Amino acid sequence: MEAITNWLSENSGLLTHYAIQFVLALIVFLVGMRLAKWCSKLTEKGFAKRKVDKAVGSFCGNIIYALVFIATILMALSQVGVETTSFIAILGAAGLAVGLALQGSLSNFASGVLIIILRPFKSGDYIEAGGKAGSVRKIEIFSTELNTPDNKIIVMPNSSIMSGAIVNYSREKTRRIDLVIGVSYDADLKKTKEVLKSVLDAESRLLKEPAYTVAVNELADSSVNFVVRPWVNTVDYWPTYFDLMENIKIALDDNDIGIPYPQMDVHLHKTSE
Repeated sequence: MEAITNWLSENSGLLTHYAIQFVLALIVFLVGMRLAKWCSKLTEKGFAKRKVDKAVGSFCGNIIYALVFIATILMALSQVGVETTSFIAILGAAGLAVGLALQGSLSNFASGVLIIILRPFKSGDYIEAGGKAGSVRKIEIFSTELNTPDNKIIVMPNSSIMSGAIVNYSREKTRRIDLVIGVSYDADLKKTKEVLKSVLDAESRLLKEPAYTVAVNELADSSVNFVVRPWVNTVDYWPTYFDLMENIKIALDDNDIGIPYPQMDVHLHKTSE
């Protein structure tokens, strides 16, 4: 007993030092735990305010919690004198291995988060992306489902969508119909223009503003090409497009204005033997 008392007396300074370090490490750990929970909740609230899918917010909140928690443990161990360099190296190597193994999935996940945050399109929009086109049926973390006009389902990885240009045909309320109408070089251009305008004026679905455009665009090899560019509501685009094509053909036929086939003039020169 006397030996223990003497040892404690001789090492009281060292014990006090370690006790203080232990208390500081415990404080760091407790504060770090509270900080991790606070950061996690703050992340989830931030995603919720931006109306991001709840699953994405929860997942990102858990990732933030794990990162802060690991940092807290390393700081607490460092406080009591434990060398953390080797732990950091092991964690770095493990993280690199996992990242390489899940490279494709992580890329799709990151792209899915960007789609949900940036909202280049929403469910129901008709888009063209990654070489495919269709109506967005479902947006998930790793993939997006498109429904094509012929009722096919396309499941696209989110990374292939975000890696290129995205064309959203549904975001704006109005769209312009672009038609190119070729007529014969023998046709009366003024009369042709009036016929095209009469067809547009008779179509009730066209918008008054912006006004439509009818103009000669090109003197092509076989025809004089007019551009016909009216504006419609997006929901009326395809029905109006199809009806205009039919009505323009009928009106041109009624006014004897020809739509020529591609043709080539061949000139023969007779030479003496």
